[in-house]
Amino acid sequence: MALSNLDVIALVDSFEYPAGISVSATYANAPDNSVPREQFYKLLSHDKVAVLGYILPEVVKVLILERNCFIVEETSKTISIRPEYDSVEKRSEMMNNLASKWREEKTFKVLKGWRAELYGIYYPSKTLYFTMERSACSLFGFVTYGVHIIGYIPATGNKSMRIWVPRRSKTKSTYPGMLDNTVAGGIGYPYGVFDTLIKECGEEAGFPADLIENGAKACGSVSYHYLRTKEAGGESGLSQPEVQYCFDLKLDESSPEPTPVDGEAEEFNLWDVEKVRQEIAAGNFKPNTALGSLVAIDFLIRHGIITAENEPDYLEIVSRMHRIIEHPCR
Repeated sequence: MALSNLDVIALVDSFEYPAGISVSATYANAPDNSVPREQFYKLLSHDKVAVLGYILPEVVKVLILERNCFIVEETSKTISIRPEYDSVEKRSEMMNNLASKWREEKTFKVLKGWRAELYGIYYPSKTLYFTMERSACSLFGFVTYGVHIIGYIPATGNKSMRIWVPRRSKTKSTYPGMLDNTVAGGIGYPYGVFDTLIKECGEEAGFPADLIENGAKACGSVSYHYLRTKEAGGESGLSQPEVQYCFDLKLDESSPEPTPVDGEAEEFNLWDVEKVRQEIAAGNFKPNTALGSLVAIDFLIRHGIITAENEPDYLEIVSRMHRIIEHPCR
């Protein structure tokens, strides 16, 4: 069954909305990660003011054993960082020691994707609260951030718009062999958005830095709250709110072509926009942040390919691509 644009959005923006906010049901063919909001525990800051993330009960069963790190209150379904962890350094050391222990003990499958890369967790907003190993962030429901760029050749003469689409390596721990957007990467601490973009474009596609510095156009951001599926690697149903900073890269026939460099992609294909839309509808793209999901649909809306005239669910799609994140952000 072909996916509609709203189906694609619902696959990604799959965490239940708060009471009083009505959206269409999540995609019916993805039941393995459906977890009601009320089942999650709230992870609180050491002062019990901010909700830093939502945690599955399966993870809470392990956290309960770490009473020197957290205070668990079953009646309110909250877990707070103990008040003695009152600095960025103390919190970072505690959280990453815990993640390392779980990795060594093989406690959680998601840690098989260990990156040895730190992400920033923020509280208050824009203030670093601690750093966390990337692969462990979804265990706590922390907000993560990435950059995405779509390289395209505009329509000319009798040729329609064409887009560079990579196929992910079959050895990837997450979504192996699926289609993706031209280049994407997580924003590790302490890198900025554009620094990350240049780095990822060089590492994944061999794009020279000056091409990105001179040609990348910032096009806003998308945000959503994802429930991880088994295809993402690790436990199903983990909470993962995400923000992606979006860029366009307008190319022409003489521009450098993307080439696999670091093994993230095994090939790049230059496809016309209708071929891309067919692959999206067939569910062949990585669902959570890639070209087959919000970033692609955002691109197609911005370029006037998906419009309010030809998409009956236009308003809900646009709203759910820019979801308000419930936690402090960078």
